[in-house]
Amino acid sequence: MNKKETDNIQNDKSNQGARSQYKTKQKESLLEYFSENEGKHITASDVCDHFKGMGLPIGQSTVYRQMERLVDEGILNKYIIDANSPACFEYMSSSSHGSGDVCFHAKCEKCGKLIHLHCEEIKEISKHLLDHHAFTLDPKRTVLYGLCESCTKS
Repeated sequence: MNKKETDNIQNDKSNQGARSQYKTKQKESLLEYFSENEGKHITASDVCDHFKGMGLPIGQSTVYRQMERLVDEGILNKYIIDANSPACFEYMSSSSHGSGDVCFHAKCEKCGKLIHLHCEEIKEISKHLLDHHAFTLDPKRTVLYGLCESCTKS
């Protein structure tokens, strides 16, 4: 191996370290953003808009990749509500419903609002389905559709 090839390999290793550190900073920034918005449903577009507004644009593919990693790590929950809506993500702290409390969702068909349902009656329906029909509901993928309070009044 000649000196030029050795120098190129060393430069590549240096650049890889810089990229890894940069990605770590982005991940930390994403975690901070999500923890500040605990309990809210956030899309990748929301994240990109937030950081762009702060003068720290992060590419959408990078945001998606990092968010999927955070889902894999159990830090975020991912909700796919329907084919017409973008996936949304929610931060799972130890005090949130990711700690074992079951949470279902309701989506308003008029305004699109997504509502958390911490409701014993829905848990009972889930238990009934399991006990009497051998069917297990997945709360992360179960969405009830209807009208929210605001849209019902208008």
